[in-house]
Amino acid sequence: MARLLGIQLPDDKGIEYALTLFYGIGWSRSGKILTQANIDRTKKVKDLTEVDIKKIIELIEKNYKIEGDLREEITGDIKRLKEIGTYRGFRHMHNLPVRGQRTRSNARTKRGRRKTVGALRKEVWAKMSQGKVGTEAATKQNPKS
Repeated sequence: MARLLGIQLPDDKGIEYALTLFYGIGWSRSGKILTQANIDRTKKVKDLTEVDIKKIIELIEKNYKIEGDLREEITGDIKRLKEIGTYRGFRHMHNLPVRGQRTRSNARTKRGRRKTVGALRKEVWAKMSQGKVGTEAATKQNPKS
């Protein structure tokens, strides 16, 4: 396994895919790095020479922020938005989608599991369906929860 900038790259994978294992490098950026370094995209990691590896490391360090530096910058930007009280900062604080997505349906990834509100006891539901109970009993919360 080749080691670049603290990340273990699997030998049996192509170098274009292996570079995407870095946080901050996707497929398009991986392709750009390889064309700038004059390395064939179809090469496997195990077929790279030391010169190729040094070229890749040099290009990445000189031109791109990756891994910890990028994560720090992103968290700093989010913290700044929260401190100055922007709308986006408010959305980050309250764990809601930031970029205009709807929340009435979907947004489960950001908001988490559903929280059932106002669940009634089975007995109250049964009486309501028979028409025996008024609205006062129906509005009581479940004491078991």
